[in-house]
Amino acid sequence: MTDIDFSAVPSPCYVVDERLLTQNLELLGSVQERTGAKILLAQKGFSMFAEYPLVGKYLAGVTSSSLFEARLGYEKMGKEVHVYAPAYVDREFDELLSYTDHIVFNSFAQWRKFKDKVLNYPGRKIEVGLRINPEYSELEVPLYDPCSPYSRMGITLENFDESDLEGIDGLHFHTMCEQNSDTLENTLKVVDEKFGHVIAKMKWLNFGGGHHITRPDYDVERLIRCIEFARDKYDVQVYLEPGEAIALNTGYLVATVLDTMKNGMDIAILDTSAECHMPDVLAMPYRPNIDGTGMPGEKAITYRLGGMTCLAGDVIGDYSFDRPLQIGDKLVFGDMAHYTMVKNHMFNGVNLPSIASYNDEEGIKVIREFKFEDYSSRLS
Repeated sequence: MTDIDFSAVPSPCYVVDERLLTQNLELLGSVQERTGAKILLAQKGFSMFAEYPLVGKYLAGVTSSSLFEARLGYEKMGKEVHVYAPAYVDREFDELLSYTDHIVFNSFAQWRKFKDKVLNYPGRKIEVGLRINPEYSELEVPLYDPCSPYSRMGITLENFDESDLEGIDGLHFHTMCEQNSDTLENTLKVVDEKFGHVIAKMKWLNFGGGHHITRPDYDVERLIRCIEFARDKYDVQVYLEPGEAIALNTGYLVATVLDTMKNGMDIAILDTSAECHMPDVLAMPYRPNIDGTGMPGEKAITYRLGGMTCLAGDVIGDYSFDRPLQIGDKLVFGDMAHYTMVKNHMFNGVNLPSIASYNDEEGIKVIREFKFEDYSSRLS
């Protein structure tokens, strides 16, 4: 339960609780302090830059996968900016370098193509890395598995050209998604076995993302041991770049019941949308939590909650309630800060949820509301 008065926000609306965000950041900050590792915000998971000043008090910077993400991190946080992309766009590359401290290449072909520009960048040194693919993962959903067969992510040992490492400062691997540190430990053993002789020549090693560090059952002590192993064996600076862990369990999506109906079961239509506003519900898939509800059949009446788009599959899930839903009732979905705002869109011309924050000093603060121009300006 939370003490936020959700009736005071527009509907629909994302609300980030800065108290919970701070708790996550304090934990991540403690990992940095204990190990000397540097933790970066992966903006692909959370790009609500109104919170970057708070995030920047604890973390070393951001990691980016595009020109716009790099610029956002550079301008809104002003700390380290790391960049990785499967391939870089020629016309964007010069501007990209102007925001970048570390750049990671996905292949030797990309490294050779852009090598001269990076190594001869005027005025400062840009750290350079290569992404490796250890061909090991423990993921069951292929959509999120960067080490699945025929993956385009990273260089396998078979294709790793050790004759072309001059100018390379570090290695990067990313094999995880929403996983605990036992998976990292297993992955690190494979990375050490396959690429340890290369890591020994490097200044840094980036463990990538997917670390669910702020989840209640996460084994932080095992993570500490993994970082210390790499740091002590190879004398490298260790980086981690979680996205989800920063904002995990810190945000909500407030929605309103627009209508109820029956078709073999009770159905409620909301002013939000799985397709538009919480797309990972369909892509993962998963069933987001609503406090006070139960599984189907657990409580007095079960509803299928649907979105307001014309997509037939725009269904959030089935939930049971103690009493029938009424038009105008507010429903609050939990854990709606990460991979929501960054992935939402305006299919059907459905407006985006407003964005708000909450802290004890200011209460609810509406940061952004969207208008027709936000929709029309993208289309012509």
